Amino acid sequence: MRLSEDRISHLAHLVSDGIWKDDLVDFKDDDKVLQEIKRVITDYMKVEDDADTAARDKIRSLSREVPEGSREWEILYKKYFEEEISKKGFFA
Repeated sequence: MRLSEDRISHLAHLVSDGIWKDDLVDFKDDDKVLQEIKRVITDYMKVEDDADTAARDKIRSLSREVPEGSREWEILYKKYFEEEISKKGFFA
């Protein structure tokens, strides 16, 4: 899923505000914090996009055709997607 720069910025502000309000961290430079949160969100979205592509490619490469949207396709997609995400050190 693609997010616009505005949505990423909005999410970054929500994360930053939540961390600050819960008194988990005090920030010295709010702009730097927001920039880092945006970078992490963007990097994770790239990992998700790559995992999506890899999962779809694996399903397409099977010897038999699995129709997209079928129960089998959904199960395989979830399995392959989670494998790809975990390879990158994230949890699905």
